[in-house]
Amino acid sequence: MIDRRLVLTAGLSVLAALRWLRPGDARAAETFEVTRTPEEWRRQLTPAQYGILREHGTERPYSSPLNKEHRKGTFACAGCDLPLFASETKFDSGTGWPSFYQPLPDAVGTTEDRSFMMTRTEVHCHRCGGHLGHVFDDGPKPTGLRYCMNGLSLTFKPANASAS
Repeated sequence: MIDRRLVLTAGLSVLAALRWLRPGDARAAETFEVTRTPEEWRRQLTPAQYGILREHGTERPYSSPLNKEHRKGTFACAGCDLPLFASETKFDSGTGWPSFYQPLPDAVGTTEDRSFMMTRTEVHCHRCGGHLGHVFDDGPKPTGLRYCMNGLSLTFKPANASAS
């Protein structure tokens, strides 16, 4: 027979730990150039984008059309339009998310993410603080880094083909 009090106590302990390990707490003191209320963000973003950019969500792997984007151009923040990654730094990591080995200068910031009982490095937009994904040290040369980004946190702007 299962002791209900034991199950309840264990469940509450897990919830408390998850709340303590919630991502984004380190960013709370940071200020950003672009700020909006949650209501303003909800009006601007789709529900899925809001869940990722503002609530640190993650899209399903292999669900982003940006995985198959191979044209020359720039990947920008879906929240504030800041250019984040050049297409030349994109590579197929086999993880199911758009991956890059290097961001553009002054485009992203990082914080420690201790969610899900592990420590990772979260990547956010330098201008609006939107959650983009995580960076890992298993990427290709020249940096050895893999910026594993949520496609819904990005937009793609193709290079101007008529500028010859």
